[in-house]
Amino acid sequence: MCHSVDVTKSKNRKDIATASDSQPKTEPRPKPPVELLQPLIAKDTGPAKDWAEAAQADQIAPPHELSEEETHLKVKRTFCFADLSKFTAFTRNNGPHAAVAQLGEFRRITRNVAAKRGVRVAKWLGDGVMLVGTEASPTIALGAHLVYAFSDSEIQVRVGIAGGIALLFEGDDYIGEPVNLAAKLCAAAEPDQILAVAELADLPSWVSSEDNVTVRIKDVGAIGGVRRLKVKPRTAQKS
Repeated sequence: MCHSVDVTKSKNRKDIATASDSQPKTEPRPKPPVELLQPLIAKDTGPAKDWAEAAQADQIAPPHELSEEETHLKVKRTFCFADLSKFTAFTRNNGPHAAVAQLGEFRRITRNVAAKRGVRVAKWLGDGVMLVGTEASPTIALGAHLVYAFSDSEIQVRVGIAGGIALLFEGDDYIGEPVNLAAKLCAAAEPDQILAVAELADLPSWVSSEDNVTVRIKDVGAIGGVRRLKVKPRTAQKS
């Protein structure tokens, strides 16, 4: 027995399918990319690591077994002091609100750049800051970065840098000649200037040493071998 096939019906179905297929397909709207915040994981530049590495006693001993002797820890650090030069005059001329805004910007930039360069903000000093680095080059780079960031501002930054052995006092403060020297150099620097006791090999490629000067510091005397550092012009950085 032969079975008849409804060719017309079959063709209509094919035509319908073809017509449907011929219509432009609407592509799904792409989803916006998800922005992931990548946390900065920096090396430990704080004093806790120094104490842990230098500890000679049992660090988890009970209280009655832990020595009660005073412990002083010597550490090698590079110290950088930076402040807003002539901030008092700026406040007098522009008012307290403008001064607070300028100080806030200085602290914001300092925190951000210090974190990226692996240098610790040890303490805020009014319109200035004390910075501590475990290595000389990143600390010098931070000081130079702050000078560069405010070089075209109405109020500029001055920086003093020195390194050496200091005493870690009460867990989070530093006492010693390099600390005092860096602070004195900052006070002696001109606006937009960096005075540093540093090796040429520690200077970043974009920072140059203009010359060596002798700085006379009150109650200290003449300090020789101080370098006047400068951020190279952009043309020099590219060459």
